[in-house]
Amino acid sequence: MTISLVKGQKIDLTKGNAGLTKVVVGLGWDPAVIEKKGFFGTKKTAVEIDCDASVILLDANGKLTKEKNVVYFANLQSPDGSVVHSGDNRTGEGDGDDEQISVNLSQVPADVSKIIFVVNIYDCVNRKQDFGLVQSAYIRILNDSNNQELVKFNLTDSYAGRTSLIVGEIYRHSGEWKFNAIGEGSTDTTIGQLVKRYT
Repeated sequence: MTISLVKGQKIDLTKGNAGLTKVVVGLGWDPAVIEKKGFFGTKKTAVEIDCDASVILLDANGKLTKEKNVVYFANLQSPDGSVVHSGDNRTGEGDGDDEQISVNLSQVPADVSKIIFVVNIYDCVNRKQDFGLVQSAYIRILNDSNNQELVKFNLTDSYAGRTSLIVGEIYRHSGEWKFNAIGEGSTDTTIGQLVKRYT
């Protein structure tokens, strides 16, 4: 049974799921539909928007200590192979997850305490785009062994004017793994700017 979270809520992942070692984190969004006036009247069309999901692996102090601990479209896995990105989806169209990240919790190095999931809009400055042009954004966590959805967090806030989202984090706590639904918008325009928050 899926547990639906609200912003700021935290939940145990491994404590109540004995044997859970590998999860799939799915992130999804849809481009907003806007009305364009043309010669033959008003036409509804989806915005062309390219969102990129990325992962930042942090130490116990919440700091990024290794550059390769940023997993994104140009670096699809962490050095140890515990975090693997499915690759870039450039449209956000269609049902289901737009991008997925596999996390092998049992292989995450001991010096990594937090795994942060973020989404930014590619080339947002030149394209004059922000998350007001995105709808139905969510993050969900599935048990990799049986594809069962464990947790889902729908981002329902208005993110107009925001160009990046800090969606959620998986973190260690007393030997177990938990998930925190963050849902915080920012005006960082690139993954590089987001990473600077943690250095």
